[in-house]
This record gives sequence, C-alpha cells and structure tokens, in this order.
Amino acid sequence: MGLLDSVIGAVAGGLGGQGNGGGQGALLNEVIAMLANGQGQGGAAGGLGGLGGLIGKFTQSGMGDVIGSWVGHGQNAPISGDQLSNVLGSDMISELAAKLGLSHEEAAGQLSQVLPQVVDRLTPQGHAPAGGLGGMDDLMAQLSQLSQGR
Repeated sequence: MGLLDSVIGAVAGGLGGQGNGGGQGALLNEVIAMLANGQGQGGAAGGLGGLGGLIGKFTQSGMGDVIGSWVGHGQNAPISGDQLSNVLGSDMISELAAKLGLSHEEAAGQLSQVLPQVVDRLTPQGHAPAGGLGGMDDLMAQLSQLSQGR
C-alpha cells in the first residue's frame, strides 16, 4: 500500500511528526480506518461507523461541543486521554493499545493528540459531509489533496 504509506507520512508530518517513528504511522492508520466508516483497514474502531458514528458518540457523552470544534472553523478544543476513553469506551482504547504495543494510557494520550487534528483536516469546510467520509477510496483522495496542499 505505497499510496497509503505516503499519505500517512504526509499527514504525520502535518501533525508535527511527533511520535515514535512507525508508531505514529500505525496510530494514523487506525484513525484512518476509524474515520473511513470502518472499511478497508479493519482498525480498532472499525465498528464505530465512521465520522458520523464518532460525532454521535461524542454527542451522547455530552461532548458534542468538543468534536464540533474539531469539525468547525477555529481553535480545536482539547481532550484528555481519560475523556477520550470515556467517549470511545475502554475496550476500544485497549484494542488500539494492543495493536500499537502501548499501554492503555499511552494509546489514549496519543489518540487524544492526533484525533482532533485529523478530524479538523478532514473537514476543511467546517462541517461533516452529509454522507460521511465515504469509503477508503474517498478518504484516501481527501488525504491526498490535504497532503499536496502542505
């Protein structure tokens, strides 16, 4: 998957390139799978239902304003690893941690730094697309456009 690897590298660079080398790419891979309506990658959050499902989970947890700031224009509201664990569920974070070889706390902490930025970059119009981000091909096209703009 050369294209996927290059897009992940570009997005990681746009996120500051922080992380532990391949670990950042693996985390981004899981985030992409989560936001691509669970298609293609089989990510830890594959059952989430894409961006719409993620927004729903935040709204149900009383944190709709937080994810709304990531999607909308302006400053992204911060989220802690503990808050993200509460929103997504401990099982989802634990599965992600196991895939990445991290502790639960490390995985939640890293995800709390990456997820807001990825959601922000995937919603440049300031709103979530009505039909979600689509399948993996649509998401890859959007990420390619973002990486070319940097």
